[in-house]
This record gives sequence, C-alpha cells and structure tokens, in this order.
Amino acid sequence: MKIGCIQLNVGFGKVEENYARAEKFIREAAAGGAEIIVLPEMWNTGYALEKLGELADVNGERTQKFLSELARELHVHIVGGSVSVKRGDKFYNTMYTFNRTGELVGEYSKAHLFRLMDEHLYLEAGDAMNRFQLDDIEAAGVICYDIRFPEWLRSHALDGAKVLFIPAQWPTPRIDHWKTLLQARAIENQCFVIAVNRIASKVENFNGQSMIIEPWGEVLWTGADDEELAIIDVDFSIVDEVRSRIPVYDDRRPGLYEEVVKQSVRK
Repeated sequence: MKIGCIQLNVGFGKVEENYARAEKFIREAAAGGAEIIVLPEMWNTGYALEKLGELADVNGERTQKFLSELARELHVHIVGGSVSVKRGDKFYNTMYTFNRTGELVGEYSKAHLFRLMDEHLYLEAGDAMNRFQLDDIEAAGVICYDIRFPEWLRSHALDGAKVLFIPAQWPTPRIDHWKTLLQARAIENQCFVIAVNRIASKVENFNGQSMIIEPWGEVLWTGADDEELAIIDVDFSIVDEVRSRIPVYDDRRPGLYEEVVKQSVRK
C-alpha cells in the first residue's frame, strides 16, 4: 500500500494558510497514487498555544468536514495528523482519521502532554485509545510525546494494531531521540511505524526527519530537513511473518508484570 507522508511547513498561527497548504499536498499525494495520507501534529495552528481561544477549531468541525470531503472525493484514507480543537472552554490536541468513504474511523486526543512546551498549561489530556481499521489493516495512532511511553504504544499493539501512525512536532535539538525511540517502538511491537514530523523556520527549530520503519527496525524512508511530500510503498503483510519468527507476544508474562507493579505499589 502506498503511504503519502506530508512533512508540512506549519505556519505559526496562520490557520488559513495551513489549511490551504494541507489541501494542496493531500491532492498531490492522491494524484501520486497514495492510498493513506498522513499529516503532522497541530498543523492547523502550530504551537500558538496562547492564541488557541481565537484559533482552535471549535469542536473540530472545520477539520472533520475538510478531511472527510477530501477523503471521499479522492477515495483515500487520511490520518489527519492532529489539530488544536476547542470543546466547551477547554482545548485539545486531537487526531482525526477518515477512511476512503469519508467516514470518521478514529478520534484521539493526545494522552501525554509535554510540560517543556507548556502543553499542560493550555491543553487537556485525552484518556482513550485510538484503534481503527483502514481497509483490512489494523492500525492505531498516537501523538509525538506519546512515544516516550512504551506501555501506551504496546497497549495499542496488544489490541491488534499492526501499524502505528505518529504525527509530531518534534524539535531539532532532540531529533536523535526521535529516531531512536521510533525504531525501538517498531522493533519491540513488531509493527510498522509511520511518523510524520513538521518543518518550520530555524527560529522555531523543527527539521522534519519523518520516518517509515518496518517491524524489523529497518528504516524505509527518512524525510529531509525541508518541506516535502514522500510516497512510499509499504507491505503490511510482513507483520505476521515477523511476529511468527520471534513470537514475543506468545512469550509475554503479563501476570508477572502485574505482580511486580503490585509489589512496587506496596513499597
């Protein structure tokens, strides 16, 4: 299946410009044969956290309509990265996923908020998993900082996910962590990892390096340090082969782990 990764140059607080650029690249990806199209994190506003009151998408209505109509028109799946959303008087970092018919199949708000960027001061954390199906592919989605919590991603893999979609705004100074953690998550969960980071000016300090990693940990593609659209052919069928050759799921001892946790709590 062909995956279109949109390593977008997200304009800080430039909502109209960001929607226009996203549509341009989504259409280009579909024209290039992409069947699943993936956007980065918070692509509608960037991290304009102090301006969310005026910029965030109210109830995600604009984004859902935008992505649903494009998915249906172009007959593609869209893993919509994530956008800033206002629900009531609270704000969320939310991912929407639509299938080829324009149906919403996944909705997820970032579970782990990154304190170093003050997310916890402006955003509410989500508390639900994000499992969905695209054609016959069992998939899941998490967002950026979530990858530092391996138990969270493992929960999605244990629930059946064979591919993890990870939109991000991962900064340049810790880009080596990004690459290492993504490979680790692919290897330990024996699944594909499709991670799309943003691009920004040197002042904002985001340099892309999006990645597609297969279950053995081999990197199939790494994005450059500039805005780009990449279309990569991925064979999801190898997940079952990898899991059968090294049967870590069969060899897990969850009872042991639970007992260790109980003992730790008692102490």
